Order: sequence, then structure tokens, then C-alpha cells
Amino acid sequence: MALDNSWFTEVHGKDGSAFSLKVTAKLLDEKTPYQHLEIYDTEDWGKLMVLDGCVMLTSRDNFFYHDMLAQPAMCWHPNPENVVIIGGGDCGSLREVLRHDGVKNAVQIEIDKAVTRAAEQYFPELCERNNDPRATLAFIDGVAWMKEQPDTSVDVMLIDSTDPVGAAEALFGPEFLQDVFRVLKPGGILAQQSESLFYHLPLVTGLRSTLLDAGFADCKTLPFPQAVYPSGWWSVTLARKDEKFGAIRECGLECEYYSKAVHQAAQVLPPFAAKVLKQ
Repeated sequence: MALDNSWFTEVHGKDGSAFSLKVTAKLLDEKTPYQHLEIYDTEDWGKLMVLDGCVMLTSRDNFFYHDMLAQPAMCWHPNPENVVIIGGGDCGSLREVLRHDGVKNAVQIEIDKAVTRAAEQYFPELCERNNDPRATLAFIDGVAWMKEQPDTSVDVMLIDSTDPVGAAEALFGPEFLQDVFRVLKPGGILAQQSESLFYHLPLVTGLRSTLLDAGFADCKTLPFPQAVYPSGWWSVTLARKDEKFGAIRECGLECEYYSKAVHQAAQVLPPFAAKVLKQ
């Protein structure tokens, strides 16, 4: 929603809060077959992408999210060669995955081609790896695609989804996560955006329970700052097949937010969350 012609505001009615950005122009307003896509220019945050009225990313702060969704999984895995991203239409997670030279194949499954086309136009810095020969972009339903994949064929799976409502709700459900478990190789790692520990702790608890019920041996939830998302504090939940999380590999990347030290520190949750998540 907009307060006036110069501000975009997302209201979080359930939590009695809102977040606003000062905008200077609307660059795109498109009803795709799946959702309402908007792109704005902002005064201080670069470009802003909005889906169905919810902020997805800005030029200024998306690095927090893309670093933390991709790099902990990639650096916890000893040799991630085959990677799949479900969602991630802005292609920032794909870019982060393909910074790893050892990756042989990275498949991105995004249902809405319009999101990727908008990212290529308005967020080209996120799409700089789209033409990498190791990358495959498929614009199909990720839940249906997953059902058709062979057992033990993927090293790392990233679920880069919107909030768990509508079509994205299935990506948090037991049937889909059981398919993820089946498709991952022994020792394979799933990383899934898991909302805010402050606003959505029951959702995180439910997701972790569903992952353990699906057969995963270990779960870790790592919080990180994200100014434009509800509460300003977001999280990624990781699960490992067949074994506990071990040493963090030194990946040799220079990221804007992620580092090995940040990765280690993020495992220490505040007491209110740690006692609930038992991490």
C-alpha cells in the first residue's frame, strides 16, 4: 500500500507494525499469471521489488539475504557439485552459488518468468551469472519438478521462496520436504528461508519439526539482519541428511555479509529462541 505518492508502505497488521521506503518512481506494474509484480525506484535504497504488496528485495540490502541463504549451506557441504534452487527468481542466490568453482551444475526452478525478466532489467548485478554454462533456468512449478527427480542426485538444495502463503505454502509442507530428503545425496544439505524468529517463531518451530520428521539428522537456524523484512530480522533454516553438521569449510570468498566467523556466530541463538528450538 502507499501512504502517498512518495512512500511505499508494507503493513504487518498481525504484528502491529509497518515498514516504509521513500520512492521516486514506479518503474513496473505487472499482473503476471501468478502474482502482482511491482518495481520502484527509491531515494536511498536503489531499486525495490514488490510481489503482491510485500517487499521482496532492494538494491541496498539484498546481500544479507542472498549471502545467508546460499553460503552457509555451500560452506558446510564438503564438495557441493550439484545444486538446485527452488524459487529465487531474482537470481541472487544463483549468483552466490556459482561463485563456488567446484559447482558443476546449478538448476534454478522459478515458476514466474516475469520475476526473472524484471530482475535482469532492474537488478542486473544479481543476474550476472545467468549465462554461466553451469546454470540452468527453468520456469516451471518446483513442487511438481521435485517429484520427478531421481533419488540421491543433489548435494545442496536452496528453497528461496516467498512467505508460506498461496503457492509457496507447499514448499514448507511435509510432502515437499520428504521429496527434498529423498532427492538429496547422503550428507546433502537443505537451506530454506524461514521468516523472522521474533515475529514467526512458531513457523520456524513447525518447519524444523517437519524436517526432522522427514528424516533429516540435524537442523540449524541462523538469524541475520534484513532491514526491509518484517521485524528487520530474518532467518535461514538448514537441515542435513544422515549426519550432524560439522566443520565449516573455508570457501575463500569475499562476501558483503557472510564470513566463516559470521557463520559460526550465527549459530548462537538468543535464549528466547534457543530454548524453543533446542539448538
